[in-house]
Amino acid sequence: MVNLKLMGRTRAQESTNAIERMYITMRHLFNRGFYKPMGISGETLRESLLTLRPEIYGTIAEEKVELDGLLYVIERLPVGIEQCRFINLTSDEGYANSHFKPIVPPKRRRNCYRIDEEQMNIEVTRGRSEIYDILTHLTFLFIESHKIMRRVIIDEEGSVTRDWMKLEAAVLKSSLTQNEREIALTHTANILGRTFKEVTTMYPKFMIPENEERFLEIIYWLGKLAIDETINNNKRIVTFSPVLRERLGHHIHGEIWADSIKEYLVENNLVHRPIHIISANMHSVMNTLFSPIALQEELKEKKSMQVYEELSNSGNGQLRNKVMKVALENGMKFIEDASGTNIDVQVFDTAKIKDGFRSPNFNMKNDDQKPVLLVMDYAFGEQAYETMDELLKPYRYDDKEIHLNVDSVSIMGKAGILDGGKGDIMIPTAHLFEGTADNYPFYNELKKEDLEGNGIKVVDGSMITVLGTSLQNRDILKFFQESTWDVVGLEMEGVHYQKAIQSASRLRGNIKEDVKVRYAYYASDNPLETGSTLASGGLGTTGVKPTYLITEKILEQIFNS
Repeated sequence: MVNLKLMGRTRAQESTNAIERMYITMRHLFNRGFYKPMGISGETLRESLLTLRPEIYGTIAEEKVELDGLLYVIERLPVGIEQCRFINLTSDEGYANSHFKPIVPPKRRRNCYRIDEEQMNIEVTRGRSEIYDILTHLTFLFIESHKIMRRVIIDEEGSVTRDWMKLEAAVLKSSLTQNEREIALTHTANILGRTFKEVTTMYPKFMIPENEERFLEIIYWLGKLAIDETINNNKRIVTFSPVLRERLGHHIHGEIWADSIKEYLVENNLVHRPIHIISANMHSVMNTLFSPIALQEELKEKKSMQVYEELSNSGNGQLRNKVMKVALENGMKFIEDASGTNIDVQVFDTAKIKDGFRSPNFNMKNDDQKPVLLVMDYAFGEQAYETMDELLKPYRYDDKEIHLNVDSVSIMGKAGILDGGKGDIMIPTAHLFEGTADNYPFYNELKKEDLEGNGIKVVDGSMITVLGTSLQNRDILKFFQESTWDVVGLEMEGVHYQKAIQSASRLRGNIKEDVKVRYAYYASDNPLETGSTLASGGLGTTGVKPTYLITEKILEQIFNS
């Protein structure tokens, strides 16, 4: 028993060391300014990722190509990146005003620009976490590309298999019939070390409206560039622009973002009112407050949760517009991001709402006592510190230093759960920072019992703030779950938010010391369960109920404070 424990622990320690090596290496490469992912400079990254074998990357350490992980990565990188030998990470350097058309990945809000046939520029405006995210995904992509290359090259002169020649012929054709497509997929299955059934199942998941054959093209271009690297020594290169290296860590985007919000609060005489900051999505607070007014007819026939599900359906734009119109007429202001943070904001002046949310005393309050809700869209990793730190700082206006009257900060987010499934709820009692012993205990205004009794599992305990969701593996997570750390879930922003809140309230005096904090997360995945990782797909309507239960409880506490 002791030996088994020691062996398991050693594997967790190996994984922790691999993560640490990856992050030290990524920082070093960033400072250096460039590296070749499949060359000597990228070797530590590759070896660490293969040692770690994150759950999200499935069979990365095996010879067969990992398809679910490939789909996950492709959806977070710009269309066409597999064709580019030069990948340049830049700051916001004015490309938006050029002839280059921005390419936005479907699952990551970042602007990318195809400069020419060989080069892709990726704009980084959300801090180090975004760089880590991109480099990890690129490392996975290039490892997979070399698996393809090894399966198709026959000799040192670069001769290739018949399967590869058939795939190339199919990709270079202008269009394919169903028969031709299935023949191409048969050859592709051999190249990938996968079954015909597996590749035909994955094929439609890669489709985009302008390109049905995207799956075949991605496999072809990944292999083609890997072959070119091996035979002709034309290495793929990742570079970091001098402006990005100079700006990173200076909160440039966060400061512009926060100032635009504070300017609106001051100019609309809201800054002295009780301000409640909520980090959430851009629909749940608005829908919870204004659906009862905007959708009275619909609510006569359906329960509120059914209406919320319909509002969450992307095909129901008309219904959402109805709620949005009423919200804008009753005290909501939408501040679209123009800073590069990719964080939009809604400000709700509740004095313009007829009734409070489950608050019998709301109408007895003076307008000056009624809360102002500041809802900010999700931050990304370390960006949470930058944006919250800047938002809580005093604002200079007409040579006066104005402090925000912040009563509470509420964080609702998605997270991985370690004991449960998609849609379950986690209530943290402390945040731990992965790779360190840094810990942030706090008094959470939200309690487990507040959300129980609604048909959803609710757990409480510590949450671990990870350096990147794509780097987690079973051994580390099991260790945190089963040790005295009592970790119930993992996410990317908690430590960063709490660090900013604590420094602003307890050290710098920017906001009052007794500011209330609320944290609650709903499970987007269980990284310990095969088939339930982030690579297995989104939440769908499973996330609607926990999202609105948490939102309702946050609003209830705010309106009754």
